[in-house]
Amino acid sequence: MGTADRERLLDGTHHAPHTALGGHPVPGGVAFRVFKPYALAVTVVSGGLTVELHDDGSGFFSALLPLREVPAYRLLVAYEGTVREVEDAYRLLPTLGELDLHLIGEGRHEELWTVLGAHPMTHQGVRGTRFAVWAPNARGVRVAGGFNFWDGTGHPMRSLGSSGVWELFVPGVGEGELYKFDITRPDGSRTLRADPMARRTEVPPATSSVVTSSRYAWGDAEWLERRAHVPAHEAPLSVYEVHLPSWRPGLTYRQLADQLPAYVKDLGFTHVELMPVAEHPFGGSWGYQVTGFYAPTARLGTPDDFRYLVDALHRAGIGVIMDWVPAHFPRDAWALAEFDGRPLYEHADPLRAAHPDWGTLEFDFGRREVRNFLVANAVYWCEEFHIDGLRVDAVASMLYLDYSREPGQWQPNERGGRENLDAVAFLQEMNATVYRRVPGVVTVAEESTAWDGVTRATHHEGPSGFGGLGFGLKWNMGWMHDSLEYMSHEPVHRRYHHHGMTFSMVYAYSENYVLPISHDEVVHGKRSLVSKMPGDWWQQRAGLRAYLGFMWAHPGKQLLFMGQEFAQGAEWSEQHGPDWWLLDPAYGAEADHRGVRDLVRDLNTVYGHTPALWQRDTEPAGFRWVAGDAAEDNVLAFLRYDRDGTPLLAVSHFAPVVRHDYLVGVPDGVPAWHEVLNTDAGRYGGGDVTNPDPVKPEPQGRHGFPASVRLTLPPLATVWLRPA
Repeated sequence: MGTADRERLLDGTHHAPHTALGGHPVPGGVAFRVFKPYALAVTVVSGGLTVELHDDGSGFFSALLPLREVPAYRLLVAYEGTVREVEDAYRLLPTLGELDLHLIGEGRHEELWTVLGAHPMTHQGVRGTRFAVWAPNARGVRVAGGFNFWDGTGHPMRSLGSSGVWELFVPGVGEGELYKFDITRPDGSRTLRADPMARRTEVPPATSSVVTSSRYAWGDAEWLERRAHVPAHEAPLSVYEVHLPSWRPGLTYRQLADQLPAYVKDLGFTHVELMPVAEHPFGGSWGYQVTGFYAPTARLGTPDDFRYLVDALHRAGIGVIMDWVPAHFPRDAWALAEFDGRPLYEHADPLRAAHPDWGTLEFDFGRREVRNFLVANAVYWCEEFHIDGLRVDAVASMLYLDYSREPGQWQPNERGGRENLDAVAFLQEMNATVYRRVPGVVTVAEESTAWDGVTRATHHEGPSGFGGLGFGLKWNMGWMHDSLEYMSHEPVHRRYHHHGMTFSMVYAYSENYVLPISHDEVVHGKRSLVSKMPGDWWQQRAGLRAYLGFMWAHPGKQLLFMGQEFAQGAEWSEQHGPDWWLLDPAYGAEADHRGVRDLVRDLNTVYGHTPALWQRDTEPAGFRWVAGDAAEDNVLAFLRYDRDGTPLLAVSHFAPVVRHDYLVGVPDGVPAWHEVLNTDAGRYGGGDVTNPDPVKPEPQGRHGFPASVRLTLPPLATVWLRPA
């Protein structure tokens, strides 16, 4: 072997180790060259041929044999105290084909996880694992792991042309092996990195990637087939948001599968939203600073264990939405930051790369390989784990170049605007790809601004000149802020803030909305939902119940964070989770909390059986104000309609007094109305001020309607009525 090849192999800077190592025809026969650091001797074995190679020093062994062609062969490698018979990795052809490399180069490989990362397989009749990683700036890449005692010197990878991909098939390596990539940077220094495409990781704080493959047999075919029948915005969608590690602290994925589906199904929620799912180093980040974008967090089990949980939820009839975080990533030196020695996943411009709020790095959405990494990741979760929806975090921070930046800290785009055109293109591509590939899936944007067309189709251009972003649903942050502010005021002052409860209907049909009461609203000093309500304990619970009744009747889908369904008084903490002891029958106030949970169950039950509450969520004709201006009474009344025109009348009363004989306008054609839900019912912990008998309209017009019904409005309560 030439001096240059030796030095590059020793330095970890060889782009083509297979050209120097293995068996090669040369004048006079076949030259065998082997690089086995720490070996005492190496012998080539081929059929009846056994030849010990010459020790060339520094771990190199070679021999020239008088053969016409390179035979099939194995190696006997002698170490101190042992001899191992192994396949020679450097006699094997590349495992990636030209089409894969072409698609990677174009940034269009929609199944990127099938070619990059670590994959146990049989290659040219040999069992082992293919390792492949994208590192275009690296001078060399080696694989290090438990199989080589974390010394990658003897396992240099080959560079596959201009793709930036490095590949090596390592015989004898199988599932469960730990590994990382030993990368030589452009400046000659080295860095040991976890696999960006790792599909399994060690349990944090350990940071190694783990070789894995799935053998899970799914049992949810009926669910997957059924979910594609009705678009999400035309179907009932009531979401229970769950922080998996703390819902029942200490439970694994499989233990959660024994408890969570039954609990959620009993309460009538149609979906869960799970956080955190993707691997992350710091538990206190709740999964919003991801290092393992393709790996379910190992804290709760293996990837197949997570599949088991999703399957169990599906078999219980519950959809699964996961928090997905494509906006940014942390700076951990073993992860994505300057992965191959230069900015790669992050933007090359430090001002564009550094996220000003979270101390993280923003993805370079303009780089096709980075876009591919993220688009394929969205597809991966939906296809490999049967996820039904992606709730995309921090969309606003992606869309605006000046997000949390002062003048001088950002540059306008090529149009002179502040929109991040690269991020817009990425989100459009991601949504279009996911919806094309995965029938029945829904994407949900956590987007806190008035960006035009978040849930508009990508090919429909809006007044701003942009196509829609292509999301299925968008969190209605405006409704959340306005309604919670209204509820925080003492009832006597609410008349001055009445618009906070009505303004959402001004823009309710500009997007397809979710009404979110999420984890963000019950942490960091914001107090739990019931604790936001003014007054004594009775009024707080009554206010909460009335608010939930208003929320479930309002156009849009519902999302409620765990613990709020039973009026937990304390803020949520990821350290100990919900205060389940509040539901212990031995606790004196248990009935107060159980009553709220019973209400949530009934809200979901009536909601699911009342198409008027969800079938026309995105159609203005599905809603009509009855009393939107009764500020002095703290009353809001409106009608919801299903496709057949069947109405539901919702009346919310946010004052702590009983109003008798309160006239509410109703349309013609309904001979009587029946109360189907009253948040003041005694079984919920209320005063049991109800309308027990069918209510017949009177010919007296009210609120612009030809007739009216005379109701008793309970204090701090919401009442739903349907045609009797």
